Amino acid sequence: MSLQAHSFTIGVEEEYQVIDPETRELSQSTQLILPEAQKTLGDNVQHEMILSQIEIATPICHSLAEVQGELIRLRGGVIAAADHVDKQIAAAGTHPFSQWSEQTVTPKERYISLIETYQQMIREQVIFGCHVHIGVPDPEIAIQILNHARVWLSPIIALTANSPFWLGADTGYQDYRTGLWWTVPLAGPPPPFTSYADYRQTIDNMIETESIDDATKIYWDLRPSERFPTLEFRVMDVAMTLEEAVMMAGLIRGLVHTCYDRIMRKMPCPDFTTDQLRVMHWRAARYGLSERLIDIQARRSMPARECINNMLEFIRPALEVEGDWPQVANNVQRILNEGNGAQRQHAVYQRTGDFRALVDYIVAETRNFPQPTRILTHQAV
Repeated sequence: MSLQAHSFTIGVEEEYQVIDPETRELSQSTQLILPEAQKTLGDNVQHEMILSQIEIATPICHSLAEVQGELIRLRGGVIAAADHVDKQIAAAGTHPFSQWSEQTVTPKERYISLIETYQQMIREQVIFGCHVHIGVPDPEIAIQILNHARVWLSPIIALTANSPFWLGADTGYQDYRTGLWWTVPLAGPPPPFTSYADYRQTIDNMIETESIDDATKIYWDLRPSERFPTLEFRVMDVAMTLEEAVMMAGLIRGLVHTCYDRIMRKMPCPDFTTDQLRVMHWRAARYGLSERLIDIQARRSMPARECINNMLEFIRPALEVEGDWPQVANNVQRILNEGNGAQRQHAVYQRTGDFRALVDYIVAETRNFPQPTRILTHQAV
């Protein structure tokens, strides 16, 4: 049976590091860069949690070509704004050696409230992620897709792992950001829900018991967005290269499309518990692509390459319907052959023994794409 005809929109948010080009440390300069960037990018570029971090958000995109064009525009605009004030932009899940204790929280009410609530556990989270929004207007369908898609997040972690170093040390993890993020309550894999009403009741109960202020304080790796009619995938380190970011957006849309089709055909939902998924996520964060992952369909461990290729075949019909198969498949194979961001960072450090050289490499990879010839202003997704 062919896939159900449906069009899913895409939005991508990326969090970047602001770098001092002399020390290669994080630079608390967002307040210098942001006004310059907003001259050309408008509200598509914003503050984030700390003053050495800056975030972009694409408009609503209908194709990978649009995603690529917007990321070229937005990455290029932020990099140009940073250049204007003699700073640099780097895309990695953690900085290799900067100290979390030296970072200043952005003076906005939401961020100050987070610090007051979570104290040191949130102050230590000097981390940089990527969020992909896939448009799913029907909330009931969105919850059903969440139930199906939640089991497929660990291979995504392995593919996007880009945070092996922390405070000047090799952590032994390919994605150390995930472990740092898990120190916050309600982070990690989402539970399954019987319906949208069940989801809302869960949120309402937590609000009524004063466990959270509102639904935006739910930090699961996959969640319905409270701001947009989308499912938000939050499990990824920010991608070092633009090509990886575009690939991941296409892969995630293909996964959502595949899950939607299975729901329309009334196929059973995988019955992994949240604890099982948490172990799978930990394994993917720890070993990335270098060891074995848990294959979802076979329910056994196998080499990461084989597991990733099985996932790719699982979503291939959806990618072909969208016209994304060649681009996504080729870039997945490139990562399997050349290494994810963490493996490439390790290779540079092993070759140079110099964290400053590693930061230079990340900066160069972050800006290694065709620069935009014309900057346009759009509304954020």
